[in-house]
Amino acid sequence: MNAPDDTTRPTARYDGGTIALHWLTAALVLGLWLVGTFLEDLVPKSALRSGIWSAHFDLGFVLTGLVAAFLIWRRARGRDLPVDDPGSLHRLAKATHAALYILLLVIVGLGIANAFVRGVSLGPVSLPQIGDPEWRRPLTHWHGLAANVLMVLALFHSVAALVHHYLWHDAVLRRMLPRGS
Repeated sequence: MNAPDDTTRPTARYDGGTIALHWLTAALVLGLWLVGTFLEDLVPKSALRSGIWSAHFDLGFVLTGLVAAFLIWRRARGRDLPVDDPGSLHRLAKATHAALYILLLVIVGLGIANAFVRGVSLGPVSLPQIGDPEWRRPLTHWHGLAANVLMVLALFHSVAALVHHYLWHDAVLRRMLPRGS
């Protein structure tokens, strides 16, 4: 009789690459959202504010690469771990994860479109200005709106993980924490 391997037990963990990509993406998204949401109110128009916006665009392109790497990694190496209850809560979790991925792609796509409409510089490289500059405002609005929806969904995702950990005392949160946490 074969003993269950590490991927079939409810206490199984995600691999190191999945964990690293998850937390790097989460940290970068939170940082970009904070800048995008509060910069205009906190920093007066200045070279500093322009520099921070430039960094926001640069890091947005880093996020694009990170999201692509995460999706490729999940497809090639990632796996769904077993659950204790494959019922409606599991379906809600799957739908939430799908919505998080879709929103990340939408936000990245809108950010890229906005960068090209503006013709921004990414470090030493200047993007060509493509498209009608009249699209700046709606693209910025939709990008910010999608980011706000993502943050609400990420908060829901985080609260659900904490409920699993502190109320239900299962291993769902520990699966995504680095070893030794």
